[in-house]
Order: sequence, then structure tokens, then C-alpha cells
Amino acid sequence: MQVHTLDKAGLINEIKVGTGINQAVHQSRRADFSLLLAMFSNDVRDNTPAEKVETPVTTDQVLRRRFQLQEPQSLRNDQSSYAISSEHARQFHDGGLSSAKLSHYLTPDPLTYMPEDTFDLPEEIYSNLSGHDRRHLAEKTPPTLIPATLYQELVDANRHDQIRAQA
Repeated sequence: MQVHTLDKAGLINEIKVGTGINQAVHQSRRADFSLLLAMFSNDVRDNTPAEKVETPVTTDQVLRRRFQLQEPQSLRNDQSSYAISSEHARQFHDGGLSSAKLSHYLTPDPLTYMPEDTFDLPEEIYSNLSGHDRRHLAEKTPPTLIPATLYQELVDANRHDQIRAQA
């Protein structure tokens, strides 16, 4: 009965014990002192007063909307990149370098122009691949594994062909 009441006491620190721990130290009662210390919670979150801090969600999109910034410069090209780069070239020919820079700052073109339809491989490597490798790269779903009963199915098919040939 006393064990359960000690468990439910919920001793966190020396404030809940009162003067008991102080008296155990002054009266040299080591057993009482060690018992009281053993009943304290060993979780630092119980001993340290802390407030829950609400952190606002700050994602890249939220900050861009808040400060009215444009979308970041894309890393790779897509079909719309070619129109942007031709507009930059037109601005350069019509208005000079400052016009081209202004056009770039308003609508930045991508950092790199990668070859298209090569599955992120350089063109030299992609052109050296065999047709089988290119077909494997183009497949969206992985190929199914060979069934475990393939050998038995081949033997059965061979026997059926032998029976048909004899009949």
C-alpha cells in the first residue's frame, strides 16, 4: 500500500518534499536522503520550467508571398525556357546589355540547358547506349520477374509439342 502511494506522489524536485530532505541532511540520515533523491524524477523536462514556444511556419513560398518576390531561378530548362532566352536575346539586340540584364532580372532563364529526352544523361553517353538500354530507360514500370515455375512450363510446352507432332 505504501509503495503505491509513493508512486502516485509524483515527486519532481525538493520543493514537493518540503523540509524532509533538509532534515535528512542535517541529521545525517543517509538512507532517508537517498530514498528521497531516488524518488525524484530523472527527466530533465520535469525539473526545468519551460514554456511551449509557438514557431510560425516559414516556408519558402510563404516568405516569397509576404515579400512579394518572384519565383526562384530554375535550375534546369523546360519548354518555356527557350522562349525566355529568345526574349533575352531580342532585348540584347534591341536595347543593349542593360536591357538584356533587366529582362533577365525580371524573368530569369534557367542556370543550365540540359539535353531533352536523354533521361538526365549527357548526349554523348546517351548516344552510345544500345537500343536495349534506351528501352529500359524509357520503361516507366520495372520489368516483372521471371516466374519460379518457368522451367516447368517450358518442359510442359515441349511435351505438348511432342505429343502434337506425333499425333
